[in-house]
Amino acid sequence: MTTDAGWRPDVLGAGFEQRTLFLAEDDEGEVVATLVRHLPVESLADRLFGDRRPLADVDVLYVHGWSDYFFQARLARFFAERGARFFALDLRKYGRSLREGQTPGYITDLDDYDEDIAAALGAMGRGERRLVLLGHSTGGLTLSLWASRHPGVASAVILNSPWLEFQLSGFGRAALAPVVSLRARMHPLDVAPQVDLGFYARAQREVADPDDPVVIDPTWRPDQTMAVYAGWFNAVLMGHAQVAAGLAIDAPVCVLLSARSVLPTRWSDELTRTDSVLNVDEIARAALKLGSSITVERVDGAIHDIFLSRHEAREEAYARLDRWVLGFVA
Repeated sequence: MTTDAGWRPDVLGAGFEQRTLFLAEDDEGEVVATLVRHLPVESLADRLFGDRRPLADVDVLYVHGWSDYFFQARLARFFAERGARFFALDLRKYGRSLREGQTPGYITDLDDYDEDIAAALGAMGRGERRLVLLGHSTGGLTLSLWASRHPGVASAVILNSPWLEFQLSGFGRAALAPVVSLRARMHPLDVAPQVDLGFYARAQREVADPDDPVVIDPTWRPDQTMAVYAGWFNAVLMGHAQVAAGLAIDAPVCVLLSARSVLPTRWSDELTRTDSVLNVDEIARAALKLGSSITVERVDGAIHDIFLSRHEAREEAYARLDRWVLGFVA
């Protein structure tokens, strides 16, 4: 595993840079991950007398969810303004890391992302700086499992609507898992029927704030999710089973969720103020299995990505994140 020569400008524009991380090849050829960074701006006083901002000794590592990539520039600025160095990882075969001829997002074991995360931590040049993990949706599941397997590395874990349990509850997962496991062994690239009607993407556009614009590349984040393969789905269900059995994250964990869920069978305005992707009550229950120090924040009016919600809910989410970060990290 090697990294390239260095950092170069990123698609997010001024203040953002990216670096390619070369991973072990697979049967589809070259495999890479991509690390994006946004660094805090140092004042003359910071250089002369030391940076006294509350997160000046913190590195944040963000991991995106399924059918997604990193584009949340405001989230990066939130941490940089408090002194932290912010890094985001586009995992293999997602977003900036997707190469021609690859199966988007495909993996058969979430533990394989250990290589991506190890490469990112190496490229960050952390030294003695503290590490805060920040994961959204499937990225929240991936980082929860990683933090449990790597005790003593992270100082805090922040999860934005983490996919910790199957939408049909643990009973539904237990009933479905043997069928999915068999299909994954026999035909791992079998594709499940497309059930995403594009309503979640529409909800994000409906609540978008013109004063806080977000630009999304539809090639990297399509309105309807990428194809769901049997091998990948089995990996996720195995991750859910590990959470249900209980993890041992030794750092404080903050789980941010919408107050309510709704089943997206047809379009309605309700989809703009609820989580239409996960069953948030099931996630709240599963979160208690992550470790011994868990905070669950339920944000009224939030959608699946808490930080892309309508203005009022988004501001509330950032206020709660600020309170938790300053309490548990700073």
